[in-house]
Amino acid sequence: MIIKFICRSTFLSPRTSFFSSKRHFFSCRPVKLSFCQNQGKLTKIRCGIINLNTRSSMSCSATPAMAKEKEMEQVDKILAAKEDDYGGVTVEMTNEPLDPSVFASLLRASLSHWRQQEGFYYHHAEPKYLMLVSWLPGTANTIPANATHRVGIGAFVVNERNEVLVVQEKSGRFRGTGVWKFPTGVVDEGEDISDAAVREVKEETGVNAKFVELLAFRQSHKSFFDKSDLFFVCMLQPLSHDIQMQEREIEAAQWMPFEQYAAQPFVQGHDLLRYISDICSAKMEGRYTGFSPVPTVTGFSAKKTYLYMHGNVRTTGSSNDP
Repeated sequence: MIIKFICRSTFLSPRTSFFSSKRHFFSCRPVKLSFCQNQGKLTKIRCGIINLNTRSSMSCSATPAMAKEKEMEQVDKILAAKEDDYGGVTVEMTNEPLDPSVFASLLRASLSHWRQQEGFYYHHAEPKYLMLVSWLPGTANTIPANATHRVGIGAFVVNERNEVLVVQEKSGRFRGTGVWKFPTGVVDEGEDISDAAVREVKEETGVNAKFVELLAFRQSHKSFFDKSDLFFVCMLQPLSHDIQMQEREIEAAQWMPFEQYAAQPFVQGHDLLRYISDICSAKMEGRYTGFSPVPTVTGFSAKKTYLYMHGNVRTTGSSNDP
């Protein structure tokens, strides 16, 4: 079971400190708390208001005596929650002010009801919230880590004259090396790989392009911020020719004969780049087939996703079936 407690607004006293030696328990800044009870179960729960068994709550300006009286009234209550589809519980929160001592009593009673444990550790932070979690069973903690991989793309854009679109960068490890490379970039949150490749080409060179295939990908570890890295090599077809390079990041950009690109000492001297060059060459000669994005949906969600697969594969019941 997972119980998530999410606060996106200041519902306690502005002077409240998190886990202080006093009875104050919660931070006035947006915080997410997560409680886990069954192994291997993790669900993403979105909530935005506090929903207590009693709708009335104390103002942050209440006196200690009033707070104590309110705490005694609430001692036999727990935070209202809803069961989800994963065996977890959602605690909803409102913008109503709540006295820290009352909230602490409710939380202690709720935790006791859920699993008799209190205590959280930092899981991850985002610009709009901080997530803390608590593993309740007396077994090994199996809450998945947050954001284990960064996803990047490299764009192999080739025209009808077998010229490839290449750039020189103003920053990073390639700055000042004179190395010509494919446009590269990071996939944004919620962005498809194919869309990211088109966007990066447009941003760096001003060239409009159409995604064709995913040719290969590389996984590495302990990269940016000690996270793993997935890098996808994508083939694109140019829809325009004129280059308008991005002045902030790009030193130079041009169309270059593929043979000239592949012959660069830097490319030939590095296994990864040489492999990528060989794959691109084989694709241009018709000796290699990549993966095309096929729109799909699942039985769990109506959201459109992409399955990257060989284009000549036909599925049962598809319109291509005889």
